[in-house]
Amino acid sequence: MVSENISEFYCAVCSENEIKINPHVLKVLQETTETENVTLKLSGSHHLRNVQRLDDQDILALSKCLKNNKSVTGLDLRYNNITDEGVGHLAELLQEESLALRSLDLMLNDFQRNGAEVLAKSLECNSTLLSLRLSGNKMESRGAMQLASSLQVNNTLQELQLADCDLDTQSVIAFSIVLKSNRTLRSVDISRPLLFSLQEEWAVHFSDMLALNSSLVELHLGKMGLSDIGMERLTEGLRQNHGLRYLDLRCNRVTRDGVRFLAGLLEQNPSLEVIDLSSNRIEDVGAMYLSEAVALPGCSLRELSVCCNNIGRKGLLSLAHSLAVSTTLSHLYIWGNLLEEPVCQAFRELTSSGRLPAEHTDVSAYEVDGRVFLAEVFQRLRKHYIRTNCSETDTSNTAAEPFKKHASSTDSNFPPHTSEQRVPLQSNLNPPHTHQHPNRL
Repeated sequence: MVSENISEFYCAVCSENEIKINPHVLKVLQETTETENVTLKLSGSHHLRNVQRLDDQDILALSKCLKNNKSVTGLDLRYNNITDEGVGHLAELLQEESLALRSLDLMLNDFQRNGAEVLAKSLECNSTLLSLRLSGNKMESRGAMQLASSLQVNNTLQELQLADCDLDTQSVIAFSIVLKSNRTLRSVDISRPLLFSLQEEWAVHFSDMLALNSSLVELHLGKMGLSDIGMERLTEGLRQNHGLRYLDLRCNRVTRDGVRFLAGLLEQNPSLEVIDLSSNRIEDVGAMYLSEAVALPGCSLRELSVCCNNIGRKGLLSLAHSLAVSTTLSHLYIWGNLLEEPVCQAFRELTSSGRLPAEHTDVSAYEVDGRVFLAEVFQRLRKHYIRTNCSETDTSNTAAEPFKKHASSTDSNFPPHTSEQRVPLQSNLNPPHTHQHPNRL
């Protein structure tokens, strides 16, 4: 009954506004049978069939259908051809007081800074949206600054993804300033900005933010150009942070010296549970630093990825030994390193004994002519600690329950978030406490 009503309404709206019916939209609406908590999966990429990607006119018709709709709580609009005009239609929809939408995914569309600006203004009025994913849209600095400003007013959004959005140093720092006072965001992804400075000013500001923020659970800082000096700055703030559970540092420039600071942090900070160090260059010594920290009784790390880090026999055997003695580490991903036969034998023993379940690693042992080898298994560290989407909650392993407890708790050390106060988002790019090393960048 619900599918018939909404699909018929869609056809009527298209006829009234002289919009050509999109067969992909119509099919999804017709197949919708739920009466509440509905997520319309209108992704422009489907692995089984060709679909007609949505454009701005399709979004106009869809937004008109969803006004006063109480059953649709999620919109998956990834991989479509939505431009600034289409985002404008969605922004109008988000300002509807009767809207029940809690999740909006616009990853990899075609809107730019103008679309980001109108979306930011709508967030200031919206009180239902929990998850907003905008990765892959080139909003640049101006659009990102508007979004950062809106987060000083919005006090409901919990997940924000802005990876590969052409953010610059100024807008990245603006988000760090906002996160000092925002108490609702749980997950933030700003991976792959366009940072041309080698001084890593952003790392100093994020360190200051992490020292104050007690609500952030998941932080993605992949492809940031993070070096060992930046890692040192970040760990200074993380030592005072006891809320962060997931730290994504993949595809940076961290070496063994930077990992030494991270290992020291793991010995003191009991909250970090998932760390992604894939595609750095920590080598044997860095792996040994991590192994020593993981083996300590106070370390709570559960999942670790060190893929593609030029780690050899000593480092990988050290990780295998730490896994055998650790009471918490249960996931370890090592593919892309130097897998010599002693390493292969050690990991075969771990998997065959059940200490490292086959589904918790990315390698599988096999034997040929009496020699043991490791083959790649296409399993990776989970990309998210928790999903705030009402229909896509990640409950794997032990992630969901700690997040629920953390999200429901209140922090009495900080005043409640208010929508009346705003702070300037411009910041000195060279703060006085930035430590510069004359011989290293």
